[in-house]
Amino acid sequence: MGDPEAAAAHIRKALKPGGSWMVVEPNAGDRLEDNMNPVGRLFYSASTMICVPTSLAQETGAALGAQAGEARIAQVIKAGGFTAVRRATETPLNMVLEAT
Repeated sequence: MGDPEAAAAHIRKALKPGGSWMVVEPNAGDRLEDNMNPVGRLFYSASTMICVPTSLAQETGAALGAQAGEARIAQVIKAGGFTAVRRATETPLNMVLEAT
């Protein structure tokens, strides 16, 4: 995604007052060393070959990739106008964040 902050802002404007946005992302740690496991390596490989180049090809290219981590994703969501982000649930591969 080239401009995740603008996407978050657009979603925020589309929600009814009090609405929530459920965000599903890879269950990545905030630091590189937190992701040095077989799944993390797979996600980094895909991110390097697909996610980052696609993002950089767009005008605002944030290039977060598939391993941004919960803290960075929460920053992006809040920059889009949401006031709170919490981890609603997770699986071994994904986390689900609720933005309000």
